[in-house]
Amino acid sequence: MHQTHIYPAIGSRLVGVPEVRTLGVKPNFLDYTSEEREFIKTSDLVLYPTKNYAQFLTTMGKNIFPNLETYLYADEKIKQTTLFYMQNIPHPRTRIFYRRHHGEIPDHFQYPFIGKLPRSSARGRGVYLIGNHEELNAYLALTKIAYIQEYIQHDRDLRVVLINYQPVIAYWRISASGNFRTNLSQGGHINFKNIPQSGILAAQNAARLCRFNDVGIDLIFHKDEWLTIEANMKYGRKGLSIKGLDLKEILRTKLVTGELF
Repeated sequence: MHQTHIYPAIGSRLVGVPEVRTLGVKPNFLDYTSEEREFIKTSDLVLYPTKNYAQFLTTMGKNIFPNLETYLYADEKIKQTTLFYMQNIPHPRTRIFYRRHHGEIPDHFQYPFIGKLPRSSARGRGVYLIGNHEELNAYLALTKIAYIQEYIQHDRDLRVVLINYQPVIAYWRISASGNFRTNLSQGGHINFKNIPQSGILAAQNAARLCRFNDVGIDLIFHKDEWLTIEANMKYGRKGLSIKGLDLKEILRTKLVTGELF
């Protein structure tokens, strides 16, 4: 009788998957039992290792999913922007200003422009449309490091979810009337019609170049090209559920078929 191969997981994303044994996140490696430690160290693949253990397992040469880069750039807008530019991935014009250079912002950007909190701006929170000096000062009071981006007027963006660089779903996120943000938590809604293959390919290219192998890439189409806005490692599941897709089952299938290696 064929014996099911069991893989260790540290994070909880795959709890309940028969082929996965979730060990949980423990701050000290020695908090795991000797059997658990050996299980982690000898497995062909460690799943959802968390940012903490991803770095150590990568140094040890272990296969992990998601990979280290996916963790390193999660919720790191500044690092993502730098990487996009270094990899020649089209991206809205963006500059970082440290506190002593805040006064230079109007020299580089005309109102209106976007100001984001470099971290903790998920689901549209911490993203501001800045239209004048007073709004700029209010934004700067919230952060020492200003992340300033040109404002490109649009009513939708394209979210492409990729697992190991393969698209599993793509959909438009369309903003609510009067809101410049397309996030569902900000009143936006999902549309699956007329998804351009060129946008999916642009997302796939960005994911490969950045080595993000469990990610939702957000893009907008502007002046005949796709601009990658950001990469979301904590992408929502609303689009998947509307389509009747179960992320855990998708991951299980890819695990069993060897696609996560």
